[in-house]
Amino acid sequence: IIFQLLSMIVPRLEALSKEEGGREKINQYTRYLTIPLAFLQSYAMINLISRSSRQIFSDLTPFNIFSMMITMTAGTIFLMWIGELISEKKVGNGISLLIFAGIVDQLPGALQQIIVTYDRAQLINLLAFIAIAVVTVIGVVLMNEAQRNIPISYAKRVRGNKMYGGVDSHLPLRVNIAGVIPIIFAISIILFPPMIAQFFVGAKTVWVAGLAEKVIELFGNQLLYGVLYFTLVVAFTYFYTSVIFHPHQIAENLQKSGGFVPGIRPGENTAAYLKYVINRIILAGALFLGVLAILPLIMQQVTGLQSLVIGGTSLLIVVSVVIETVKQVESQLLMREYDKY
Repeated sequence: IIFQLLSMIVPRLEALSKEEGGREKINQYTRYLTIPLAFLQSYAMINLISRSSRQIFSDLTPFNIFSMMITMTAGTIFLMWIGELISEKKVGNGISLLIFAGIVDQLPGALQQIIVTYDRAQLINLLAFIAIAVVTVIGVVLMNEAQRNIPISYAKRVRGNKMYGGVDSHLPLRVNIAGVIPIIFAISIILFPPMIAQFFVGAKTVWVAGLAEKVIELFGNQLLYGVLYFTLVVAFTYFYTSVIFHPHQIAENLQKSGGFVPGIRPGENTAAYLKYVINRIILAGALFLGVLAILPLIMQQVTGLQSLVIGGTSLLIVVSVVIETVKQVESQLLMREYDKY
């Protein structure tokens, strides 16, 4: 994700991504960056677990901590390798499938918890939970596939005795063009301050330790967390869309190929029209992503079931991965049918 953004912002990386073999070079840089990030995250995770479960991680020596960090980093690299192997076999996006497996793997435990903790007094809340879950799944599928088709016409051109063009087509603009990326950006920013503050809770300087505790307490406020999370998701949806969607480039390509939007002049007017349309349709996508992000908080308030929460982000990932994998498998089967002839 980081290099995807940088390749759209940094001219050198953008040029490299368009060169032959440049994509492989960027993938190599991504692997190199993964190692230090995984190493730092492993330390943060060990520190978090040791603070919450002192009986499990008691009397850890620096060597023990370093050994666990090395092991977790090696596991991350191994999973990255497995994901790349899956992608090479063209059965879907490897990393996405691994994330999908991790999410689905939690379902049996969640069902077991529902059965064990079932109480007739909570039947209405449980039914409300199931109803919201079904509606959410339907909404995710519809929003993930929703798009607006911009009509495109091509001017007729005569070359010799033949006439070319004169056909009508459309330019599909997805409502959820940003996907799950804005949610990932938002949660990363929200979790970063309290994660850093955890390192300074035990500081010898009183005011530093007090400030760290205040930061952790502030971000632990559910209302503030929900409002900030929702706002960041909406903001990042517009930001990421502006990064990956280039109306001027699309308008230029249409003009070069003889295409135009009926009623709109080619060139700058077409670019302005496309920008206007995309900014309107992604509002629905941005609000939908924001609601998905804070859906667990909403579920807790509506049903009162603190142990039963539904992750809207997880649902979005699962649905997106399933749809993407099915389409990729269908395309591979179609190619095999063509190969027979």
